Amino acid sequence: MRITKLELKNFKRFTDLRIEHIPPQAKLVLLIGSNGSGKSSVFDAFQYLNSIKDGKSRDVQSNYFRKNIDAITEALVFFDDGSKVGTNGKANFSTQSFHTSSPFYGRTSFRQLSRLTKTSLGNIGSIQSDFDRPDFFIDRDNRFENDIDHITGNILKEVFQLQNPAQVISEKYINPINRALENIFGHANGTKLSLVEIIPPLEGKVAQVIFKKGTSTIHYDLLSAGEKEVFNVISNLMSRRDLFQETIYFFDEMDLHLNTKIQYNLLKEITENWIPEKSQLWTASHSLGFIEYAKHADQAIIIDFDDYDFDQPKVLTPEAKDNPDIYEIAVGKEFLSSLFRSMDVYFVENKDQDYYAVAGIDKAVFVAEKDRNSVFHKVRSGTFKGIVDRDYLSDEDIELIKAQYPNLFVLPYYSIENLLYHPANLADYYKGKNQSFDKGQYIDDLRTAKDEVVERLAYTLATKRLEYPYFGEPEFLAKPLQNRFKNKQENFDQAEFIGSSLKSSNFEDFYKNLPMKSYCTHLQQRQNIPKSDLAKTKWFHKTMSTLLQK
Repeated sequence: MRITKLELKNFKRFTDLRIEHIPPQAKLVLLIGSNGSGKSSVFDAFQYLNSIKDGKSRDVQSNYFRKNIDAITEALVFFDDGSKVGTNGKANFSTQSFHTSSPFYGRTSFRQLSRLTKTSLGNIGSIQSDFDRPDFFIDRDNRFENDIDHITGNILKEVFQLQNPAQVISEKYINPINRALENIFGHANGTKLSLVEIIPPLEGKVAQVIFKKGTSTIHYDLLSAGEKEVFNVISNLMSRRDLFQETIYFFDEMDLHLNTKIQYNLLKEITENWIPEKSQLWTASHSLGFIEYAKHADQAIIIDFDDYDFDQPKVLTPEAKDNPDIYEIAVGKEFLSSLFRSMDVYFVENKDQDYYAVAGIDKAVFVAEKDRNSVFHKVRSGTFKGIVDRDYLSDEDIELIKAQYPNLFVLPYYSIENLLYHPANLADYYKGKNQSFDKGQYIDDLRTAKDEVVERLAYTLATKRLEYPYFGEPEFLAKPLQNRFKNKQENFDQAEFIGSSLKSSNFEDFYKNLPMKSYCTHLQQRQNIPKSDLAKTKWFHKTMSTLLQK
């Protein structure tokens, strides 16, 4: 059972949130975002929806769930088998025939127990109904000692029922935990942690959960916070995963107290070895280790919650795995150069990053900025590199810009669309598809379409150039370089030259400054081709590689 879509209305942080296009093969859904971005509110929805199955009363009229007290709260989850479960705040409904005691199984971030306290075994059978889960996701999760009860209670049964209990206990309980601990912490003698003894709470004493580290034996109480976190999660899954075989697991902040490498190892171990195959794990983080694992795992997707106004309706979809912006949650853009030390980091305009990223350019990482001016100021004020559209720049403008800002690369044509829909690039694309393409006819069609709008374009050139940020620094004040982008004669001269080029019938003259993003969009030759496919051609790769080597 895996979620493919989620809808929340008037719920916690969200006015109207939809998470869509979750592939059914996604075993891991990683929610990333800064503190307070709304990730845990999704888990509150899962926690609330459990009430549909177990019949617990949840007052959705309360301020805890409702964003606007005067509006209805709605929560709806769609699964990969076509079923759904949900509530509109007044009535609950489900078309899912659940194979487990609860459709969702979650752990809050408040789950760590600093020391064991129980001195007798509890009711080890009661965990089947998940009776001990917290009602809300801000509550403390006290299930850890119940998990220890369940494991040790089962061990006691094995002792009395089996002829060779020691071997069975080792294979069934001790060894799986130790394999997980080694996969997570490593096998070096200084960091290797292994469970050597687990005895239930008896005779007024707490459970004896004893580990070995190096030459020392350590009681659970004396483990580090990170070690306790890992053991807490593993023991919880050991005691309960057989009860929740087709379930949505949601664990908040599993990365607490862990370094980057161990974060990566933990998420890998839990996802691949402990979550049942027909289940799905949702977790939230802003840690580099979790992001790095999800980026490379085939069965993982990443949903970015950062920097959105959830007072407005919002649709979230899985992030592109090759988008380095996902790292900004864990590492600010100012640190990207050190993170990608062996690579060149290029800031680019908005969605252009999607196309540069798939071009396969060696040792290059592309990071999205808001627009041309944002890229320029990032390059001008630091050591970063950047790529901007040509827009309405002349060849002479570009030479002067390159001389003043050597780390700023200007596209040879108006925008990236001019490269993607360039006759040579389309020819390369269609050749790869074994389809015919009349390059000459396409150029003729471009020329005809251009002639229909050229007067309108030429009329606005000088005004549009006033928006450009180049040579805006104080040292260029009132100088010819700055005047190129002011209401001055230098600007008018360049605008006139570009206008004459646009009116030319020569392809290379008019195509440099023709806005292919907004014009010529009706041409048949560019229909129904994903831009991302056009960015994967040999021509596009060669053109961009050549530009970035200058």
